[in-house]
Amino acid sequence: MASVDKSIHPTASGRALKTVEEHSRPAGSDELVFYAGWFCPFVQRVWLALEEKHIPYQYKEENPYKKDADFLEVSPKGLVPAIKWRGKPLHESLVILNFLEDAYADTPPLLPKDPYARAQAALAIDHVSKAVVPAFYRLLQRQDAEEQADARTELEGALRRFGEMADVEGPFFAGGGVGMADLVCAPWVARFPILEKHRGWDASGISPRFSRWMSAITARPAYVATLSEPERYEEVYGRYLRDESHSAVAQSTRAGRDLP
Repeated sequence: MASVDKSIHPTASGRALKTVEEHSRPAGSDELVFYAGWFCPFVQRVWLALEEKHIPYQYKEENPYKKDADFLEVSPKGLVPAIKWRGKPLHESLVILNFLEDAYADTPPLLPKDPYARAQAALAIDHVSKAVVPAFYRLLQRQDAEEQADARTELEGALRRFGEMADVEGPFFAGGGVGMADLVCAPWVARFPILEKHRGWDASGISPRFSRWMSAITARPAYVATLSEPERYEEVYGRYLRDESHSAVAQSTRAGRDLP
């Protein structure tokens, strides 16, 4: 029988499908090819940046669990997201985000010019990667009720800290304009409904600052444009809820290792 991960719905749905269709034209020699998996939050980070910065791109759907030989030439680990820029491959979401900021300097910036403010954004991004994301997957995958309660407390604390690190006035991390720290965290907000339905999660009481940020980021047109239908996410994350997923993230969470 085929791996459940290989049987993932093959395309985006809902509003995200419309965005995919708008970016289905083959890229020119100087344009960017975006290798994506509609269901992946790490992919959504880059997708949000492409939309926020209005960068022309061709969307190419990849199922990273199938490890096609052609895709492995772009992403050696077979993981999404990846891009090809002027024929040159690049992978890893945070690497790509920083590359886009430098390569498309004439587009709306996602990082401040001030070096201290830029460093603060880097700290927030690091916090999301090392605290928010691991706690999310622990809560998603843990089967024991006590372990779920611990993971829920851990995730609440990590998100509260993210809100505390953000600009006092808001609504976004660095103030009035959306930035890279916002886009790095946003995809997990899109997956909160799964935790609400299956893990007793309620993000509304984390803190006023986090709630303000969450309201602002979920109202962004780019955020809405990269969302698939809730039931499709449910299909994918049901595997995590049962601790049956074979993804690299799921295996690392299961083993207590750092996420890939």
